[in-house]
Amino acid sequence: MARPRPRDGGMRSLDLALIGNANVSALIDANGAYVWCCLPRPDGDPVFCALLSDPATPDGSFVVELVGHVRSEQAYLGNTAILVTRLYDRQGGAVEVIDFAPRFELHGRPFRPATFVRQVHRLAGNPRVILRCRPRQDYGAAPAACARGSSHVRYLLDRQVLRLTTDGSITALVEERPFHLRTPVTLILGPDETLQGAPAEVATRFLEETRRHWQEWVRSLAIPFEWQDAVIRAAITLKLSAHDDTGAILAAPTTSIPEAPDSGRTWDYRYCWWRDAWFVVATLNRLSATRTMERYLDYLLDVVALRRDGRLQPVYAVDGTAQLDERVVSSLPGYRGMGPVRVGNAAWAQVQNDVYGAAIMAAAHVFFDRRLTRLGDANLFRQLEPLGRWAVRLHDQPDAGLWELRGRKGVHTYSSVMCWAACDRLARIAAHLGLHARARFWRRHADKIHRLICARAWNRRRRCFTATFDGHGLDASLLLLHDVGFLPANDPRFRATVEVIGRELRRGRFVVRYDQPDDFGAPTNAFVVCTFWYIDALAALGRVDEARELFGEMLACRNPHGLLAEHLDPQTREGWGNFPQTYSMVGLINSAMRLSIPWSEAF
Repeated sequence: MARPRPRDGGMRSLDLALIGNANVSALIDANGAYVWCCLPRPDGDPVFCALLSDPATPDGSFVVELVGHVRSEQAYLGNTAILVTRLYDRQGGAVEVIDFAPRFELHGRPFRPATFVRQVHRLAGNPRVILRCRPRQDYGAAPAACARGSSHVRYLLDRQVLRLTTDGSITALVEERPFHLRTPVTLILGPDETLQGAPAEVATRFLEETRRHWQEWVRSLAIPFEWQDAVIRAAITLKLSAHDDTGAILAAPTTSIPEAPDSGRTWDYRYCWWRDAWFVVATLNRLSATRTMERYLDYLLDVVALRRDGRLQPVYAVDGTAQLDERVVSSLPGYRGMGPVRVGNAAWAQVQNDVYGAAIMAAAHVFFDRRLTRLGDANLFRQLEPLGRWAVRLHDQPDAGLWELRGRKGVHTYSSVMCWAACDRLARIAAHLGLHARARFWRRHADKIHRLICARAWNRRRRCFTATFDGHGLDASLLLLHDVGFLPANDPRFRATVEVIGRELRRGRFVVRYDQPDDFGAPTNAFVVCTFWYIDALAALGRVDEARELFGEMLACRNPHGLLAEHLDPQTREGWGNFPQTYSMVGLINSAMRLSIPWSEAF
């Protein structure tokens, strides 16, 4: 169990646990309350939205309240996405709550329903509990209507009906009456369908099958020798970010957690960015978890097929919808009252030229990885070539960049490097397939772009690569020049760039994204994955001791469940930004795998 914690003092925090089954997910606070859950999809309406509402009210949450509660303990079952919360009262009473979303094989097919299971057991004493389930709709604007059944409660929402089936008292549940927990209570929340079996029996079977599924999945991972628990938790979190039904990969399951206090930097991350998805796919492949990549490739090709010219926007909805109009909702005050709360993301309409490289690099694995049952062929290569043609056309054109600047454009070095990567990978794929004329075609374009970047992005006076062509500002994404294969680690230009970034983009121990003010001023909090990129760059330069020391500090910044948000306050080391952030968990895994001693040297 995680360390004991006192009762919540009324302020929201990101000491949250993530449960799910790769189709739905929920965030649960330290006292076992569901505070964020979108149904029927992770980019849908949050039926539990307490994370962004007033903590003084239990509306928008799903709570097992222990009367007289004084402290709690919480931990995942080993190597699973199953959460166990223990609550203790003043008189020595204690209860245990087990939370999970079913995930296993049933009748030869994947079983990942939009369902959550809660099992509540008495551990000690004579505890009294109150069950509160208060879903809301339209981003917290209105409560769900409630209808009782013989062994269930139906919650009537405008766009869906939820059914909470229980073997406990319906009266106690609906009227929120306290009762002594003498026998276990099961609660199963999901679609408005009749449960096939007694709740306790169904829940117990689902629990065992789900536990077995996750532990078998973890057994298949190729993890490093050191920091195994941290890597396993990060890997499970990444798996939960991939939407099995469509293949999309979410940047995060939340919206509008501010990047810094009262900054106005509140964005909706419940969508699929090509950039984030590439990082996730590459990292899971490194761990030998290849099925996510196969599903994602289907998603990518389906989206590309909708645009015959191969033009991509930066981000799409889970179902591939292109238009994600951004709006502010007034019904939720925001995390700790810090709004605005945004739904949708205006980045869908931006020009971000790195997306072509990210898409092609994610797809490139299927041409070379012999573990896969479906290897890439000439037909798939031809489907990717239109993306490469856009990379050639746009490699020296201004865009919003990977940080999605809203107030200005420039020819961003990282975007140009990723256009180079698109051509470079197409050349490698063509050579692998024996398409020699196409390999020469794409290699000529890659070499031309490479020469241009080296001429225009290298600042002779600063002795480093800069964020934009002919510019002076710095950008932490330049730490990836070696990682994407643009420069070898021993290139003096890469070393010099890492050294300048280490001096000028670090705030305390951690790295910010860039040094120029943007639409909201200069960034104050560190972007978590940038520090991991810096760690990886140090390791590539042979500065392994420095890298390991900083990696240890990053591990200490995780929340009690091993999860990371998007940003860190350099002074307090508190997490900010959408949570948990796939970028951040990717960075943790990649750095651990680079820095760990090999298994062959461990014994």
